Amino acid sequence: MGKKVTLVTAGLVAVVMGLVLVIVAVVGSGAAGSKTGGTDAGHPGGDAPGSGGVQPGVAIPAAWLSLYQQAALTCTGLSWSVLAAIGTVETHSGQSTAPGVWSGANAAGAVGPMQFEPPTFAAYATVGPNGAQPPSPYDPVDAVYTAAALLCANGGGTPSSLANAIGEYNHSSTYVDTVLTLALAFGQDPGISGTVVGALSFAAQQLNTPYVWGGTGNGGFDCSGLAQAAYGHAGISLPRVAQDQYDAGPYVTAGTTVEPGDLIFFGTGVSGVDHVGLYVGAGEMIDAPHTGALVRFDSAGWSGLVGATRPA
Repeated sequence: MGKKVTLVTAGLVAVVMGLVLVIVAVVGSGAAGSKTGGTDAGHPGGDAPGSGGVQPGVAIPAAWLSLYQQAALTCTGLSWSVLAAIGTVETHSGQSTAPGVWSGANAAGAVGPMQFEPPTFAAYATVGPNGAQPPSPYDPVDAVYTAAALLCANGGGTPSSLANAIGEYNHSSTYVDTVLTLALAFGQDPGISGTVVGALSFAAQQLNTPYVWGGTGNGGFDCSGLAQAAYGHAGISLPRVAQDQYDAGPYVTAGTTVEPGDLIFFGTGVSGVDHVGLYVGAGEMIDAPHTGALVRFDSAGWSGLVGATRPA
């Protein structure tokens, strides 16, 4: 299962097993807390994802979760969570009512719940179990199975070429970052909410943005500015600085596994919080670490771990 690392701080003891962060015990009182070519699916020009707002409730409907899981089995090595992340970015797993999802096309010419350009769908069209005959990009089964075929043809079943395969689906580095981030989150918790998806999507879209002391998005972020902006994008208001964000809770309680979207705080103790990151999954967080750095993925196993909160 991987090396077991135990972190002992003034605030709590945390254990990283494999790459899953678990709060074990809290100590103390007070605040606890442009697409081109034949392999493009849609969005010519590589436009940024996540502009469709936040979908309330569970991000992946049960029927879609099963569909992603079954379709991924057609490509050895492809994780269902990658399909789920793409479907979520494209149309909230079919929950979007935007033009082109269930009829017609969007402004970029993309069609169906997985947002294919028609020539691309024709090139990789796959009829899934009980799918439409002939295959249709508007049929959820055919759309997801075709997306799996497209990803597989471009190396989506191999870790070293997965990012490239996603990039062939949409030629945008921001798109790739967002899909990989959400795939990591779904892989840990398939039941995350649309609110968490909104916050993590925003954070993913800021990767490689400069750290700026006091930054809230005008040219850069500091750690708490990123957390505040990410949850603001998802419709939740947070205080400005890390200590106040921690004090605001609600807290992840003892013995509870940290979940995607939780805020993880570091410092000298419950009254000395000086850093915050957004937990993504598999022991990883997105944060704005320090002057001279960029917004990036970091291990959530930093020393000085104080606690975690679950904004709601």
